[in-house]
Amino acid sequence: MVLSKPWNKFWHWLKTPSPEALFDRQLVWIALGLMLIGLVMVTSASFPISSRLTHQPFHFMFRHALFLLLSIITSSVVLQIPMAKWMKYSSAMLAVSFFLLVVVLVAGHSVNGASRWIPLGLFNLQPAEVAKLSLFLFMAGYLVRKQDEVRETFFGGFMKPIMVFGTLAVLLLGQPDLGTVVVMLVTLFGMLFIAGAKLTQFISLMVAGILAVVALIAAEPYRIRRVTSFWDPWEDPFGSGYQLTQSLMAFGRGEWFGQGLGNSVQKLEYLPEAHTDFVFAVLGEELGFVGVVLVLMLIFSLVLKAIFIGKKAFEHKQDFGGYLAFGIGIWFAFQTLVNVGAAAGIVPTKGLTLPLISYGGSSLIIMSVAVSILLRIDYECRLQSLQKVEETTIDEEK
Repeated sequence: MVLSKPWNKFWHWLKTPSPEALFDRQLVWIALGLMLIGLVMVTSASFPISSRLTHQPFHFMFRHALFLLLSIITSSVVLQIPMAKWMKYSSAMLAVSFFLLVVVLVAGHSVNGASRWIPLGLFNLQPAEVAKLSLFLFMAGYLVRKQDEVRETFFGGFMKPIMVFGTLAVLLLGQPDLGTVVVMLVTLFGMLFIAGAKLTQFISLMVAGILAVVALIAAEPYRIRRVTSFWDPWEDPFGSGYQLTQSLMAFGRGEWFGQGLGNSVQKLEYLPEAHTDFVFAVLGEELGFVGVVLVLMLIFSLVLKAIFIGKKAFEHKQDFGGYLAFGIGIWFAFQTLVNVGAAAGIVPTKGLTLPLISYGGSSLIIMSVAVSILLRIDYECRLQSLQKVEETTIDEEK
């Protein structure tokens, strides 16, 4: 009973639209809150490695702050673009993504054996991040145009987007980047399911996708080592299980309220990639169980916002915005699940960022763009409702 009142208040706050505003202020504050947490945690987690590599303890903090500024500027521009334009040029964006994925294979910058970045001077562009958003935009437009075919025919409506995804997957696996492929596949399945694809087709394709992922894991020795080390990381704590054991130690030291901001021991170069893929482990060590829950609640709130906006878009007959909002919600939710799960030893380690928190320019900018698209979908729904009210008022006056 004591917990029910705060939860009801939180739920009411989450569902209540911002009064007299044509944008969702709650979504803006949630996104800005995650970005601010990300800046603080990246600063804390990157301090030791930044000092060693650049002799400047705040090098990665300044770069991350610059990425945040670029993200906010880009999001402000994107917010002005009508959803009709996104739908019109979704195929062109997908073509650009294909081109970038080919370029990164030919002339990409390699880190730890993976060629995933195109050097642009100021920062390294990761085409995989662009490909995610482009695929979901294309998929939303395709589901609007071919909704009946998706529901009724297997090859005509259901398999065409899978073939597009398959081509992207081949290019991504050439980098190699299995994590992005899995995120795209799960989101694609979710969007097809929402569009009303037949359950038998959905299940058969899902089984085929799982088998394909298993085969891809079995085909590469390093992927097999990741899976086996995930099952029992303490069997080889200084070899294949090193990163996960260090991450688990960080969570263990965090306990309920953490060691205090800046007091992590594992970030002192015991835990590899502490400011990128494993920033959540440092967060758990410094802020404890309470901090972990609060951050997950913020991300969960953002995902719920995306679902509510998608539902509202369908109610306003804006199907493109509805499919895209649900796709963004599934994308954020699943990528968070994989990142947090990898840090906590629930799923095998994958190189996926924590949305709006982890260090990384491409990921931060693209996910900020996705949030601004959600705001635009919500804005157009509110504008449509306002226009209907004004038309009704004019009719009544006549």
